[in-house]
Amino acid sequence: MDATPKEAAHRAASDAELIQWVDEHDNLLGTLVRSALRERGLIGRCTFIFLFNSKGELCVHRRTLSKALYPGFWDTAAGGMVAAGETYAESAARELEEELGVRGVELTEHDHFFFEDGDSRLWCRSYSALWDGPLCLQPEEVMEARFLPIETVLSEVQQKPYCPDAQEGLRRYLALRR
Repeated sequence: MDATPKEAAHRAASDAELIQWVDEHDNLLGTLVRSALRERGLIGRCTFIFLFNSKGELCVHRRTLSKALYPGFWDTAAGGMVAAGETYAESAARELEEELGVRGVELTEHDHFFFEDGDSRLWCRSYSALWDGPLCLQPEEVMEARFLPIETVLSEVQQKPYCPDAQEGLRRYLALRR
């Protein structure tokens, strides 16, 4: 299944976004378009937001096929690259609203860590939020979403393709809660 024309246009716009470029210690070096950062193997900043409902279930969603990294993969977190001029927290709030239609929730910060895997070199901050309202998915980025018990998610990651960066964030989040 190929990306729709709308998804492809969204991908081109996303690749042209100015995002933060940082060094190995998360010091800001400047801004670059997303595609240049990825092509040059440089380090960017990103956020992960673990969205739970009041039953303790985690929202997982499936990425569209137009995504540059991990197209069609399942994801345990909303989130994305920190844009030029944003703080990590501002990026987290924006990404949660853009991808899942969730806004006005309290974000709790949990972790700050470096992740590297293939094409991804990222300084990451993870957050969590509680939401029992409806989800409004951004069709250019999210194909489907659902809330699942953590045990089910941890079982699914052994059988389905899940984004490794958010998986690392989730592993760290769960370890911090023990």
